[in-house]
Amino acid sequence: MRVPGPARPVGAAPAITPVRPAPPVAPSDPVAPSDPAPGEPERDHSPVRLAQLLTPDGRRHDDVHSQFVEDVTDADLTGLLRDMMIVRRFDAEATALQRQGELGLWASLLGQEAAQVGSARALADTDMVFPSYREHGVAWCRGLDPVDILALFRGVNHGGWDPTEHHFQLYSIVVGSQALHATGYAMGAAIGRGEAGAGVPGAPGEATIVYFGDGASSEGDVNEAFGWASVFGAPLVFFCQNNQWAISEPAERQSRVPLFERARGFGFPSVRVDGNDVLATMAVTRWALAEARAGRGPVLVEALTYRMGAHTTADDPTRYRDPGELEAWRLRDPVNRLAAYLTVRRAVDAERLAVFAAEADAVAADTRRRCLALPDPPPERIFDGVLAGETDLLRGQRAMLRRLLGGPDAPVPTAAGVPAAPSVPTAVRRAI
Repeated sequence: MRVPGPARPVGAAPAITPVRPAPPVAPSDPVAPSDPAPGEPERDHSPVRLAQLLTPDGRRHDDVHSQFVEDVTDADLTGLLRDMMIVRRFDAEATALQRQGELGLWASLLGQEAAQVGSARALADTDMVFPSYREHGVAWCRGLDPVDILALFRGVNHGGWDPTEHHFQLYSIVVGSQALHATGYAMGAAIGRGEAGAGVPGAPGEATIVYFGDGASSEGDVNEAFGWASVFGAPLVFFCQNNQWAISEPAERQSRVPLFERARGFGFPSVRVDGNDVLATMAVTRWALAEARAGRGPVLVEALTYRMGAHTTADDPTRYRDPGELEAWRLRDPVNRLAAYLTVRRAVDAERLAVFAAEADAVAADTRRRCLALPDPPPERIFDGVLAGETDLLRGQRAMLRRLLGGPDAPVPTAAGVPAAPSVPTAVRRAI
């Protein structure tokens, strides 16, 4: 784990102070109240509403979070549109690759481009991201090579990127487990700064964000992470992409109350945002990151969006989802929404959109070509990176695999304390 700041002496007590829960708030409050920092505007405590800056038909309006995107220009928004178009095209290419037998599985993000691109573009370069297995748009914004993502689903590595290079951790296949990893990392980052708790209000610092879905919110790991992050004031943003379906279970079976309201029970603020509105998502994420950096502990963001495709390519949503629901959400398409807004403002036209589409096609074609050229790793690669250093047990297992693949007479490297691999009948070797 990368922890900034001076090393802590072995055995020293953690320099971290529990943060008292915020006082109870009425169900209508959008966030838990706290005193604003000097010079900071008062928080809004009006009845809960969906944070939204762009309507589904592409009209702009303001809300309390508008102040966090006052510096965003038409050129910036055009860049967000380009990002979303490229990410959507890459996702379609990956789905096609899986259908053609070139990937073992694919988890599509179709419909969730704004939630991912908007939140990712709110991050600082030094912030750390903990994804689930669907954050391809966030990965793109963090500078990952798309082929590195495909390599994982092609089965040629265990996650082929260095998390410290792009401040983007490996995909987490175990649902919800990344929430605890992110909480521990955020607590460590706070300790490494040498500050009490999550830091001194107003002090610059690294924030952490963890992505998970509405289904993961039912996992014990996520709720344990809520408790730890709240009590220890971790500088962490919990970003829940509520895409309405946890495989075949609808969101209403995950919670009796809106998911963002769960934060109140753990004593930290939350907000619900239109996750198909890239501008509002950016604004809310910037606000949440500012809260974390200012030492006010974690924040939960619930981004309401929709999974337009299947949960993964192993799923058939037509067996449990009403086609009418899908069509209703098509009218809230995040890419079309931003394109409509920028078209009215004359920031983009048909020619510019065609340029973006051509660039997205080029990215997809290049990604496909390089994906198909990925070499199969040697069988022994499975032992690489299991532990920081190779142990006698790993050496023995590596030797056994060599013997299984090379025949009973293949040389077996000796490993202290590990018996030689037994001879394996030819029929068994062929079966393997």
